[in-house]
Amino acid sequence: MTPEKLQSIAFKWFDTFNNKELEKLLSLYDEDAVHFNPKLKSLKPETNGFITGKQALRQWWQDAFERIPSLNYKVKSVTANGDRVFLEYTRSAEGEDDLQIAEVLDIREDKIIASRIYQG
Repeated sequence: MTPEKLQSIAFKWFDTFNNKELEKLLSLYDEDAVHFNPKLKSLKPETNGFITGKQALRQWWQDAFERIPSLNYKVKSVTANGDRVFLEYTRSAEGEDDLQIAEVLDIREDKIIASRIYQG
């Protein structure tokens, strides 16, 4: 897959997330996609930070959109290579300090098969 195609998927990801278009966001993912997020580990310790599949992603993001309606990601950089996109962005939400995020999307056949969030 070309870097341009990978970046296109990443920018669609940002757009659909920031617009809270849950079904369009989920359409970017493989049915069995795996997602790691340190916030999952703290909010749902039984997951150890991992969820698998679109239904789990749907529940996670629906909850986030309802709990934090002002949640927004501001793109800092998008780097694509091979079958992977590295994202850097600022997570903003009303009443919370901004958080710097790095996220890796593994993509196969135009679908995100895995994503991992690193925050600091």
